[in-house]
Amino acid sequence: MIFPPDGFEVPSRLLLLLVIPVLVVLYVLASRMKNRRGMRYTNTSMLESVIGKQSQWRRHLAVALSLLSLITLTMAFARPVAQADEPLPRSTIVVVIDVSLSMEATDIEPSRLEAAKVAASEFIGTIPAEYNVSVVSMSGSPAVVIPPTTDHAAAARAVSTLQPQESTAIGESLVTALRALEQAPQDPDDPDGIAPGSIVMLSDGENTSGRAPMQAAAEVARAEVRTFTIAYGTENGYVDLDGVREPVPPDPVTMRQIAEATGGSFYEADSAGDLREVYADVAVESGTRKVLQQVTAQYAGFGLVFAVLAALGAISLGVKWP
Repeated sequence: MIFPPDGFEVPSRLLLLLVIPVLVVLYVLASRMKNRRGMRYTNTSMLESVIGKQSQWRRHLAVALSLLSLITLTMAFARPVAQADEPLPRSTIVVVIDVSLSMEATDIEPSRLEAAKVAASEFIGTIPAEYNVSVVSMSGSPAVVIPPTTDHAAAARAVSTLQPQESTAIGESLVTALRALEQAPQDPDDPDGIAPGSIVMLSDGENTSGRAPMQAAAEVARAEVRTFTIAYGTENGYVDLDGVREPVPPDPVTMRQIAEATGGSFYEADSAGDLREVYADVAVESGTRKVLQQVTAQYAGFGLVFAVLAALGAISLGVKWP
């Protein structure tokens, strides 16, 4: 059972649940009245021989199951809905790869960038053939390396040509990825909207230039484009720039915030193996969209189960067990 659901199509029907506390009160009052009547008989052993000894816990259990049945059936009557992943018939995935100088760090062999290029190429190879793929390089001057295409081999070759560049503009890269997505073939049923798709962004550092990442994330969120972010590298990573050793730890906080703001998912990868696993998960998630689906049948089914159990409990009360 999906409990609680994400909403109801007819929430006004849940007002019927107000009957439940009334029934509980009536049951408690009836139990007390029965106990008072039982106190009139002094010879309880003779009374038990006539009507049989009843199990209090079985009686309470039968009532509780009956109430659970009423609750779940009432919820089913209100038509509950829950979020589910629906496969996209067509989609565009924009792969954003950080190519800043910090990607030359060797904490992931042979370097962050080379390991990322291999994993990204493998990821592109797992994307369904009918999906468009675009590649964006993240640096101080982010660029669309290849626009949306179903030629996945060409997209993988584009990844292999990436070279280190200066600076990291996370916000600008997000907007560039959104512009790349706008170049995808439009949905005939929605020619004015952005084609369905998602952004997969890998970065190993913090934003150093361009607009603020969360400002760009807000624009992506308004376009309803999910962004899956990967904080890449280890805390001990470093690069030597002009003879000076510079630490280059990843920025998981920003990456997580972007994913949450756009309805995507956040991942961390501090090894080549981790990155492959992350891309495998992203391949599944990026090809789906969140939709609300009715789960009435599930609630009705559990309501029926509770009703059957309550009926069996009631029957057991009338049976004199040996």
